[in-house]
Amino acid sequence: MRIDKVYTRGGDAGQTSLIGGARVSKASARLECYGTVDEVNATIGLCVEALVASAAGLHLTPILRRVQNEMFNLGCELATPDVERRAKLPRIEPRHVEGLERDIDAVNDDLPPLTSFVLPGGGPASAAFHLARTVCRRCERIVVGLDVPADELVLPVTYLNRLSDALFVWGRWCAFKDQRPEPLWDPKAT
Repeated sequence: MRIDKVYTRGGDAGQTSLIGGARVSKASARLECYGTVDEVNATIGLCVEALVASAAGLHLTPILRRVQNEMFNLGCELATPDVERRAKLPRIEPRHVEGLERDIDAVNDDLPPLTSFVLPGGGPASAAFHLARTVCRRCERIVVGLDVPADELVLPVTYLNRLSDALFVWGRWCAFKDQRPEPLWDPKAT
């Protein structure tokens, strides 16, 4: 794929093209879905950068780079309303969900059991993962609300649900590997 020009002027009137050429408002639900997928991807990029100074970086960085590519596939899937065209494009498959589950399990056993809800923090890398997790949860809610046949959303929603779980566990693991205390919710500390 080659991109010679960043601006096309095609969106200056508040519309954009989906994959396949259909023009839609930039306020459309479909655009909100894949735009928020892009936002999740950007926050994962922040996690990658935070991992440079983290003991968890060597293990998690390659996983996150893979996830970023999977997120592009998911955005592509959501940007393609035509079922036949979508079938020819990269998309989220069960193996991607299974990969996230393996990645979660690989680090979760290292972690102490939770005794309370975790507050975002635990060092720069951990905090970045918590931010990414919240954006991913919002993305999941937006995708669930897309007005399309439910079977079209099963794998995208499952993937986002598992990814938000992974981001939570990875954030905890960063705090653990970086030997940073994990802030826990104390309802009386108000």
